[in-house]
Amino acid sequence: MGLLTCLKSLFILQLLMGFVFVVSGLIINFIQLCTCILWPFNKQLYRRINCRLSYSLWSQLVMLLEWWSGTDCTLYTDQATVDKFGKEHVIIILNHNYEIDFLCGWTMCERYGVLGSSKVLAKHELLKVPLIGWTWYFLEIVFCKRKWEEDRDTVFKGLDQLKDYPEFMWFLLYCEGTRFTEKKHEISMQVAESKGLPRLKYHLLPRTKGFTTTLQCLKGTVAAVYDVTLNFKDQQTPTLLGIVNGKKYKADLKIRRFPVEEIPDDEKECANWLHKLYQEKDALQEHYHKEGSFPGPTIVAPRRPWTLLNFLFWATLLLSPLINFACGVAVSGSPLLIIGFLLFLIVASIAIRRLIGVTEVNKTGSSYGNPEAKKQN
Repeated sequence: MGLLTCLKSLFILQLLMGFVFVVSGLIINFIQLCTCILWPFNKQLYRRINCRLSYSLWSQLVMLLEWWSGTDCTLYTDQATVDKFGKEHVIIILNHNYEIDFLCGWTMCERYGVLGSSKVLAKHELLKVPLIGWTWYFLEIVFCKRKWEEDRDTVFKGLDQLKDYPEFMWFLLYCEGTRFTEKKHEISMQVAESKGLPRLKYHLLPRTKGFTTTLQCLKGTVAAVYDVTLNFKDQQTPTLLGIVNGKKYKADLKIRRFPVEEIPDDEKECANWLHKLYQEKDALQEHYHKEGSFPGPTIVAPRRPWTLLNFLFWATLLLSPLINFACGVAVSGSPLLIIGFLLFLIVASIAIRRLIGVTEVNKTGSSYGNPEAKKQN
């Protein structure tokens, strides 16, 4: 086990895995671009193809969590709820506390067959991120600048287009709008007090506009809202870099299903429903911190082999020519070729590190609670 852990931490192996992800992602993005010619003639075929293409990329990240790091994901819910997974359009509400919360969500999507068709209300900056933003663009992800005056038309149009989506989709909302930090929490609770709302201990005050708008636009399409509250055993603070290094975490997800019929139609009442939901989520987190688990029965969904097989396919396809080229460079003895190849490795490692940086708590998130950033806007 010690040897395996040592191997997982080897930079060269991590670099090769990063190479596979980046190059396969560029190939997938190119194929997605080619599929655009289908849109005017057969929109649903375009969507089905892009669901499979995006699965081929995102499942490589899920593979890191499931097979490389061996992270466990335990669901706290009832069997009746699980039986509906992957069989209906839903809105997912997930707390935004960790660097890998999206990976845990994607893992559940993969295990219930909706990874390729999963959606998110994403910040506009991510559209510019290579691979991630480009793949999301072809998947009709709704991007917003978090300024309602600018976002209104874009959000309504994007959500309206998803009403006839041919694959069951899980639409993820981070209602807090940004990742939890102590500074943001302090500012958020000042806002809560000014509005006469109860303080939250483990969450930021939810921003209700995104949720009420999404529910309003997709009513008649989505059947339910899944409230997902995520935490980790032993007060772990997981990072994507930790996953890349093969570190194992134990994720617990409390999942509650709310049929849309039980959620008020009126915007103000719907916003109040969301605030109440977050007070309940806070109580669940308090229970977890005291007891080390969420209340209710547990279900462990078995990991599927497809993420591993998909990665092995891309690794076989892409690493064979790379290794042959590297051997040729070494045998040639040409200083120019060797220096060029080393420069390529350096640039590749920097690019991969920057992609990982997109998920880091201290490098991402909005300017929420940052007066200096607001002055610059």
